[in-house]
Amino acid sequence: MIVDLRTYTVKPGKLAAYVKLYEEKGWPLQQKYLGTCLGWYTVAEGTLNTVVHMWQYESQADRETRRATMAKDPAWGEFLKATAEAGYLVKQENVFLAPTSFSPKR
Repeated sequence: MIVDLRTYTVKPGKLAAYVKLYEEKGWPLQQKYLGTCLGWYTVAEGTLNTVVHMWQYESQADRETRRATMAKDPAWGEFLKATAEAGYLVKQENVFLAPTSFSPKR
Protein backbone atom coordinates (compact mmCIF):
# COMPACT_ATOMS: atom_id res chain seq x y z
CA MET A 1 0.00 0.00 0.00
CA ILE A 2 1.04 3.61 -0.63
CA VAL A 3 -0.53 6.93 0.29
CA ASP A 4 -0.43 9.88 -2.11
CA LEU A 5 -0.23 12.99 0.09
CA ARG A 6 -1.18 16.00 -1.99
CA THR A 7 -0.73 19.60 -0.85
CA TYR A 8 -2.06 22.55 -2.84
CA THR A 9 -1.37 26.20 -2.14
CA VAL A 10 -4.24 28.46 -3.21
CA LYS A 11 -4.12 32.19 -3.89
CA PRO A 12 -5.10 34.22 -0.82
CA GLY A 13 -8.82 34.94 -0.81
CA LYS A 14 -9.58 32.10 -3.23
CA LEU A 15 -9.67 29.09 -0.91
CA ALA A 16 -13.47 28.93 -0.54
CA ALA A 17 -13.96 29.29 -4.30
CA TYR A 18 -11.41 26.54 -5.05
CA VAL A 19 -12.96 24.17 -2.49
CA LYS A 20 -16.42 24.80 -3.98
CA LEU A 21 -15.20 24.16 -7.53
CA TYR A 22 -13.44 20.98 -6.43
CA GLU A 23 -16.43 19.75 -4.42
CA GLU A 24 -18.77 20.24 -7.37
CA LYS A 25 -16.58 19.05 -10.25
CA GLY A 26 -13.43 17.32 -9.00
CA TRP A 27 -14.59 15.35 -5.97
CA PRO A 28 -17.22 13.22 -7.76
CA LEU A 29 -14.69 12.21 -10.42
CA GLN A 30 -11.91 11.43 -8.00
CA GLN A 31 -14.26 9.33 -5.87
CA LYS A 32 -15.30 7.45 -9.01
CA TYR A 33 -11.79 6.76 -10.27
CA LEU A 34 -9.28 7.00 -7.43
CA GLY A 35 -10.94 4.94 -4.74
CA THR A 36 -10.06 5.48 -1.08
CA CYS A 37 -9.69 9.05 0.09
CA LEU A 38 -8.16 9.03 3.58
CA GLY A 39 -8.93 12.70 4.15
CA TRP A 40 -9.46 16.06 2.45
CA TYR A 41 -8.65 19.11 4.57
CA THR A 42 -8.03 22.83 4.57
CA VAL A 43 -5.37 24.21 6.91
CA ALA A 44 -6.91 26.05 9.89
CA GLU A 45 -3.62 27.08 11.52
CA GLY A 46 -0.13 27.15 10.09
CA THR A 47 0.39 27.59 6.36
CA LEU A 48 -2.93 29.14 5.41
CA ASN A 49 -4.54 28.96 1.96
CA THR A 50 -3.54 25.31 1.83
CA VAL A 51 -5.49 22.18 0.94
CA VAL A 52 -4.22 18.73 1.92
CA HIS A 53 -5.65 15.41 0.81
CA MET A 54 -4.53 11.80 0.99
CA TRP A 55 -5.39 8.91 -1.29
CA GLN A 56 -4.69 5.24 -0.61
CA TYR A 57 -3.58 2.89 -3.36
CA GLU A 58 -2.53 -0.74 -3.44
CA SER A 59 0.70 0.20 -5.26
CA GLN A 60 2.26 2.85 -7.47
CA ALA A 61 1.00 0.87 -10.47
CA ASP A 62 -2.55 0.95 -9.07
CA ARG A 63 -2.25 4.74 -8.65
CA GLU A 64 -0.93 5.23 -12.18
CA THR A 65 -3.69 3.09 -13.69
CA ARG A 66 -6.45 4.86 -11.78
CA ARG A 67 -5.15 8.35 -12.57
CA ALA A 68 -4.65 7.49 -16.25
CA THR A 69 -8.24 6.25 -16.46
CA MET A 70 -9.51 9.44 -14.81
CA ALA A 71 -7.42 11.58 -17.17
CA LYS A 72 -9.33 10.09 -20.14
CA ASP A 73 -12.66 11.32 -18.80
CA PRO A 74 -13.60 14.59 -20.56
CA ALA A 75 -15.18 15.85 -17.34
CA TRP A 76 -11.75 15.69 -15.64
CA GLY A 77 -10.31 17.82 -18.43
CA GLU A 78 -13.14 20.30 -17.93
CA PHE A 79 -12.36 20.50 -14.20
CA LEU A 80 -8.65 21.08 -14.87
CA LYS A 81 -9.49 23.75 -17.44
CA ALA A 82 -11.87 25.53 -15.05
CA THR A 83 -9.24 25.45 -12.29
CA ALA A 84 -6.54 26.81 -14.62
CA GLU A 85 -8.79 29.55 -16.00
CA ALA A 86 -9.76 30.63 -12.48
CA GLY A 87 -6.08 30.84 -11.54
CA TYR A 88 -6.69 29.50 -8.03
CA LEU A 89 -3.59 27.36 -7.59
CA VAL A 90 -0.12 28.68 -6.79
CA LYS A 91 1.71 25.42 -6.04
CA GLN A 92 1.17 21.66 -5.90
CA GLU A 93 3.23 19.07 -4.06
CA ASN A 94 2.90 15.29 -4.02
CA VAL A 95 4.58 12.96 -1.56
CA PHE A 96 4.24 9.17 -1.65
CA LEU A 97 4.16 7.53 1.76
CA ALA A 98 4.77 3.86 2.58
CA PRO A 99 3.42 2.48 5.87
CA THR A 100 5.70 1.13 8.56
CA SER A 101 5.23 -2.39 9.86
CA PHE A 102 3.28 -1.02 12.86
CA SER A 103 1.13 1.51 11.02
CA PRO A 104 -2.61 0.98 11.52
CA LYS A 105 -4.17 -0.83 8.55
CA ARG A 106 -7.18 0.49 6.68
